[in-house]
Amino acid sequence: MSDLVDRLVQGLPEDAVVVDPDVTAAYARDMAGFCAAGAPAVLVFPRDVEQVRHVLRTATALRVPVVPQGARTGLSGGANAVDGCIVLSLVKMDQILEIDPVDRLAVVEPGVVNAVLSRAAGEYGLAYPPDPSSWESCTIGGNIATGAGGLCCVKYGVTGEYVLGLDVVLADGRLLRTGRRTAKGVAGYDLTRLLVGSEGTLGVVVQATLALRPEPAPPLVLAAEFAGTDAACAAVCEVMARGFTPSLMELMDATTVRAVNEMAAMGLPASTQALLLVAFDGPAQEAELAAVAEICRTAGATEVVPAEDRAESDLLLQARRLALPALDRLGTTMIDDVAVPRSRLAQMLRGVAEIAERGGLTIGVVSHAGDGNTHPVVVFDATDPQETARAEQSFEEIMALGLELGGTVTGEHGIGLLKRDWLARELGPVGLAVQRQIKSVFDPLGIMNPGKTL
Repeated sequence: MSDLVDRLVQGLPEDAVVVDPDVTAAYARDMAGFCAAGAPAVLVFPRDVEQVRHVLRTATALRVPVVPQGARTGLSGGANAVDGCIVLSLVKMDQILEIDPVDRLAVVEPGVVNAVLSRAAGEYGLAYPPDPSSWESCTIGGNIATGAGGLCCVKYGVTGEYVLGLDVVLADGRLLRTGRRTAKGVAGYDLTRLLVGSEGTLGVVVQATLALRPEPAPPLVLAAEFAGTDAACAAVCEVMARGFTPSLMELMDATTVRAVNEMAAMGLPASTQALLLVAFDGPAQEAELAAVAEICRTAGATEVVPAEDRAESDLLLQARRLALPALDRLGTTMIDDVAVPRSRLAQMLRGVAEIAERGGLTIGVVSHAGDGNTHPVVVFDATDPQETARAEQSFEEIMALGLELGGTVTGEHGIGLLKRDWLARELGPVGLAVQRQIKSVFDPLGIMNPGKTL
C-alpha cells in the first residue's frame, strides 16, 4: 500500500490522500442495506480533472480497483468499497462552471449538489428538472451514475434526458469527451446515454453539460383519498388516457399513509387506504386540477382536496416528502425500486400487499404513479434472523413480480450490488454478454467499480 500512496501523493495535494482507517471506513458504503462493503486502501479527494487522471493512471499501473463516489445517498450499494480499492470521492469538484440562458444549458463538475444547481438555474429563470428525493444532498455525478429520477419525472423525465455531453476519465487516464452543446446532434454512437446509468463501471464523470428548461410556475396540488389502491390506480390511468400531463402524480398506500399520520399528525382519516397527489404547473393548472378532481371522484375517491394556493400545495406535498422518513421510524427498512407499465400499477400494488401478508411483514408502498415507478419499503426487525430472512425473501418476490408484469427491477436507483442477479434475469444471456463486452472495451483490466451491475 505504501507504493500506492506514494504514487498518489505525487499528483495530488497531501491533504487529498487519506489512509486513516477510521476515515476510510466512513466512506466504505452508501445507504443501501444488505450490501457488502470492503475495506478501502486509500481515500482520495481530487479537485480537478488532471488529478482524477493521475488517480486512474496510478490505479491502472498498479492494477488497483477504483470505486467512484458522490454523496453516497444511493440505495443499491453502487458506491460500496471493495477490499484494497481506491475510493475516489468527487465531492470537492463542486463548481458550476457555466450557465448559458441562450442555449439553456449548464456546465458543472460532478460534485455539484442537485439543489444547488436548481437554485442557480432559477436565478436565470431556468430550471434543472430532475429532482431525486435526496436532491438537497445528492450530487449531479451520482445522479448521472445511477440515472436518477424524482417526483417530477412524469412530465419532465429523468436525468438521462438532460445530459447533453460528458467529460469522462477512462480507466487508463485518457479523457473522453462525448455529446454536444447543440440542441440537436446525432454524430456517431450515443456514448453519452451509454455512460448515464453506468454506475462508475465505465469511467469517471468529471464534467457534465446539462440541458435546462424555462422555470415553470409553482405547482397547484390536489389530494384525493381512496378506499383502495385499485380505485386510485384507475384514476391514474384515466388521467393519463385523457391526455393530461401532470407535473407530479404520487401514490401512497394505507401503510404509508398511517406512518405519515403517526409521524406528523397530517389529519388524514384512518379509512384512507390510498392517497393520490396530483400537481400541475402549466398556465391552465386550475382548470386541469378541477378536471382531475372530477376524474378522481368518478373513480371512487372518498375525498378530494384541491389546494387553493402554493402554501396549501406545499402542505399537501409534505405528506409525500415524509413517506420514507415515516416508514423508517417503524424499523429497519429495505427500499425496492421496481417500475411497471402504468396499466399494471394496480396489479403491482395488489401483489405487494399479498407478499406482505404471506410474509407477515409491514410493507409500505410509495409510488411515482405517473410513470409506474414503485418504491415498496419492507419494514422488519433486523435483530430477528427469521424476520430478516422473510424480508429478504419478500424483496426477491417483489422484483420477480415486477418482471412478471412487464416491468424493470430498477427505475431510478440503479443495480449496484443489490440487484446484480436480477439484472441478468431482466437482460437475458445475449443482453448480458453484450453489456460485458462493452464493459471490457472501456475497462479491460476490470478495475472500475468491480463487482457492480454486471
